[in-house]
Amino acid sequence: MLTPSDAPTSALHHNDREDIWELSKLPRKARPKATAGHYRILEHRSLADRYMALTLDAPAIAQATQPGQFLMLTAARRGQKTPALPRPMAIYSTDIKSGTIEVLYGVVGSGTKVLQSFEQSEEMFVVGPLGRSFEIPEGTRRVLLIGRGIGTCSLTTVAQANSECGIETIAVTSAREPSAVIGADYYRTHGAHVYEVTDQAGNSAPEALFATLTRDLDNNPPELILTCGSDRLTRLSEDLAQRWRARVQVSVEAHMACGLGYCHGCASGARSEGDESPLICNDGPVFSWEPVPAGVSAS
Repeated sequence: MLTPSDAPTSALHHNDREDIWELSKLPRKARPKATAGHYRILEHRSLADRYMALTLDAPAIAQATQPGQFLMLTAARRGQKTPALPRPMAIYSTDIKSGTIEVLYGVVGSGTKVLQSFEQSEEMFVVGPLGRSFEIPEGTRRVLLIGRGIGTCSLTTVAQANSECGIETIAVTSAREPSAVIGADYYRTHGAHVYEVTDQAGNSAPEALFATLTRDLDNNPPELILTCGSDRLTRLSEDLAQRWRARVQVSVEAHMACGLGYCHGCASGARSEGDESPLICNDGPVFSWEPVPAGVSAS
């Protein structure tokens, strides 16, 4: 999911063109019921570039999760005071057969440092699955996923779901250096064609990606582009969508106190008919990202 500072707003657009794109709510649909409880940690291991991989024994969540949903992880053990608000984390993978879910996260502050201290066989208080999932329209044949860094974790379950229903997935996973690339092997496990790009290799810039993707995909472009991880990738998705007449959905992140819509602390900034813009936890984290219709003022 995007960090709050990276989250797209109606003011983001290219200087050399007049169109403005903005967040819009996806059509409302039924979502799985969230559960709350202490779940046992099966594995908790370090990855490169300060990332951690957490596997939980959580059959109810694994069974219910839809692509792009998230969890709220409490950074405190039973009976302890929490040092910070619960942390929203994208669900990286699910395994219904074994009843497990996996989360990848970066250790960046006091809350995630406490999460990092949890060990195998301990229990962690978790609420989920939460949020609105990605929507793959009926009849979609090809989907392009574009993610960077830890934001890629919001997209991986899409590839998993696509592989189960015969939809082709092309995935871009971007990072500063090869050791920080997330999701490439997981994507391949689920049949995706993968582009691994890094700043170090000089092939991760939006201009370079645009050239590569249009060269390879113009003859058979995807109908849907899903993105997360940076504003630059959202703008890249705009350019590709205009060229291919594709739709775009983006996963957005915010600091959250509840993840359920009670605290109203994660307004998205998207245009709204009411006094409050849609909430990222309840109306997102996945939104449509689309041009403002002619004659409609961006909010």
